[in-house]
Amino acid sequence: MSVIPAIDTRLGRERPAPREGSQATTILALKIGGSLFSDKSVENSLDMSAIADYARMVSRLFQGHCGRLVFITGGGALGHGALRGNDGADPFGCIPLTKALADVRWSWTEALRRQGVRALPLQLGAMSVLDDDGSFSVRGDVLTKVLDSSALPVLSGDSVLDMDGRLHGISSDRVPEFLVRALDADLRVVSLTDVPGILLDGPNGKNVLAHVDPAFPERAYSALWAKSPWDSTGALKTKLDALLACASAGAECFIMRGSAQGTDYSHLFSPFGDWPDGVSCTRISSPSATA
Repeated sequence: MSVIPAIDTRLGRERPAPREGSQATTILALKIGGSLFSDKSVENSLDMSAIADYARMVSRLFQGHCGRLVFITGGGALGHGALRGNDGADPFGCIPLTKALADVRWSWTEALRRQGVRALPLQLGAMSVLDDDGSFSVRGDVLTKVLDSSALPVLSGDSVLDMDGRLHGISSDRVPEFLVRALDADLRVVSLTDVPGILLDGPNGKNVLAHVDPAFPERAYSALWAKSPWDSTGALKTKLDALLACASAGAECFIMRGSAQGTDYSHLFSPFGDWPDGVSCTRISSPSATA
């Protein structure tokens, strides 16, 4: 039986106090998975047409919610390729990931700027280190300043130092764990993928697990299937681990299928109870989360 990692129980303890005079607000962290714009089996694959289409979608969300949106990009073929075959004995063996994901962030930044978005790529490893238990110790002031400036932070996974000075390759799926600690706001995480949620009937299935309580994740873990040989970061299990961690700290998290063509995502800022009928997703939240 799978259990929530030890980091889950600590995530919310070191969140910064609200700034003087500020009011709590909900920040949407939107992640677009690498499978939606890259073929991980093809070296250095980036589908620039797909990135442009998703950038248009993100720009529409940004225009109505400046200062409340954080964008997270998956690593795609560049990120997974940078980690594949690295020497685990080398404490800086994952350093190629830093450049690979900087290149991916820059591709998104250019596409977003062409849509009129004030996008700024930020490096996770420059704003955090890993504690001994694998959780993030963060500096959130730069991120907060970018949001306060009505700009769009562009984040991804990265190479992140631990307390002993060893670099670790961190998946983009774990960026929301950083955000939980870095932001003095309620957090909603939406992870767009190539599946409509956690599928109870396996790959290509249609039976989506509607809700996961982070205190009882066993059914969700039992529905996971083997990762692709091209995946270097743990696939859907890493995503589930991270979102359970965030939900345990009070965030409201979703896994759903992404589409840049003809899909209106404006409901992502609305309370879940107000979402349109027929939206397929897996919601990961504690019972006390706002419906």
